[in-house]
Amino acid sequence: MESINRTAIELVDEALDFAGELDVAGYELDNGATVIDFGIDATGGVEAGLLLTEIQTAGLASVNTRMGEVADAPRGYVELSTDHPAVALLCSQKAGWELAFENGFEGLGSGPARALVGQEAEFERVGYYDTSEFATLAIESTTLPDETVAEHVADLAEVDPEGVFLPTYATGSTAGSVSTAARAAELAVFRLLELGYEPTDVLHASGSAPIAPVTRDEGEAMGRTNDALAYGGEVHLQVARDDDRFERIVSTVRDDYGTPFVEVFEEADWDFYEVPESVFAPAQVTVDVVDGPVYTVGETDEELLAESFGYR
Repeated sequence: MESINRTAIELVDEALDFAGELDVAGYELDNGATVIDFGIDATGGVEAGLLLTEIQTAGLASVNTRMGEVADAPRGYVELSTDHPAVALLCSQKAGWELAFENGFEGLGSGPARALVGQEAEFERVGYYDTSEFATLAIESTTLPDETVAEHVADLAEVDPEGVFLPTYATGSTAGSVSTAARAAELAVFRLLELGYEPTDVLHASGSAPIAPVTRDEGEAMGRTNDALAYGGEVHLQVARDDDRFERIVSTVRDDYGTPFVEVFEEADWDFYEVPESVFAPAQVTVDVVDGPVYTVGETDEELLAESFGYR
């Protein structure tokens, strides 16, 4: 497979070339690294969120929107589909790079730059590591990264700062709501990984979830976007072999199912890494075993979605 950082850079170039149309803003830091504001100071719309998701999955997934319903009212949904779930979702899209600096900057990194470092367990399980002169790390944060952040990424990824690209967005931005809704399939595949299923045995993954209403209250945004997945996320997986762990990959099996995510995060003092990973799961999953049975586990809950989204 071609370097996922090299395929992602083509999408980064697209964002920079069409920054005006996408309502995003790109600029170069003093050390030569490039920051692209997808939703901090920039407005960034739905199309920006879709392109951000393509960057996070390194161009290995098809991403689009469709119309659905929540509580009998029209609602936009994001759909994602990939024939390379292990690499696209686990080795790229997953938000696994925690960023925290003495200057106060905090963020959560996803995207193909993670594969240049390869320190997370999924890289060994998948058997994929990247080498490239480019490093693209999408950062979820309330502030834009500076030279310190870019130098840190460059050092760990072993690239020059000029080769670092940092698309950045707030959870509560439109791009944040869109890109999070695109994570339903990733959550299902990651839950299987946690449960011991071989990630390379997942042959195809598709997922959809509603786009959470945008709010600049980051705590509320974290709650809504995760509720969108836990109560409205639907996933289809094609897998190579049967397993008795499929029924455990949905949100409905967790003990605190029905508790709004804003309360879950409050309990964890708003520390993402203090929340049990098993909490992050889609509502419903259908698993299609090649030459085997088809399982559907879990269910969506429009009432919980409507309550989280603030429907009246």
